[in-house]
Amino acid sequence: MRIPHIALAVAMLLAGFVAVSAGRQHLARNEVKIETDLPQDLPPAADDGSDEMPPVPDADATADEPQADPAPPAPQSPTRSIDPEMAPRSDDASGPLERVAPRPPLSDLSLAGPLKPKQPDAGEPAAKEQDEWKGEPLFQPVANAAGEIESKGHSVELSGIDVVKPDETCTDDAGKEWACGLRARTAFRAFLRGRAVTCDAPEGSGTGPVRTQCRIGKEDIGQWLVENGWARAAAGGPYADAGKTASEAKKGVFGPAPDLSNLPPEPSVVVAPLPGEGQRPSSILDLSGTTTAPPAGPAATPPPGFPPAPAE
Repeated sequence: MRIPHIALAVAMLLAGFVAVSAGRQHLARNEVKIETDLPQDLPPAADDGSDEMPPVPDADATADEPQADPAPPAPQSPTRSIDPEMAPRSDDASGPLERVAPRPPLSDLSLAGPLKPKQPDAGEPAAKEQDEWKGEPLFQPVANAAGEIESKGHSVELSGIDVVKPDETCTDDAGKEWACGLRARTAFRAFLRGRAVTCDAPEGSGTGPVRTQCRIGKEDIGQWLVENGWARAAAGGPYADAGKTASEAKKGVFGPAPDLSNLPPEPSVVVAPLPGEGQRPSSILDLSGTTTAPPAGPAATPPPGFPPAPAE
């Protein structure tokens, strides 16, 4: 029963397709016939909004009237063919090219004027020494000591300070000695935190570390070390006043030894003594034969995996 239904549906689809194709061809022939029947020289319709068509002129009457001469073509300015695809060629063009001046701008807003000088803010000096830093930044610096930086093969010592070496020790007013060099290096590393350091280009070149001034952002690194007492100011240097203030305030290496009383005691390591060679057993089995025999009965059966006791 399904096969006749399918065949009937296919036949209906084919018949519909043939009917649609025949209708399209019929419409196309009618359109061509209407276009060919219309006159080609109809006058334009009136613009007064009326639906009346203007009268068609008689062909015999217009043939006897004299024809007016066509208007002469408008004169064209001479052009010269620079690119055949952009400018048409004219036989009347001759002579060199003439450059036409550009039109003036519509307003002065689009013109680029000179930059205005930056005015300093109220209460700030006109020029800052910190803004005049020049040099190549050093990325991921490592502090080998308080005042000594190393980055990508470059070793730099900050100028104007006395570098505190890691093995240096200090004695406070109470006479207590403490490792101030390690403490100063730890504080300096916490200050850097791997940030990029910009240093002045030193004059000349040579082997070994160079001495120059460096900064992080706009903060002078040498000034920070001296102000916090983690470096001593060089005599006659730019940080002499800051070093005197840090020494009087007992900061950093000038202060007392750190208080370690709140720290937990260091755990002691206990090592168990080893027995002597004569007391060290050579086997876990008792082969002496002096072990008391186990009682008879079910309890005398040794657990699995253990050998039986030796016989007397």
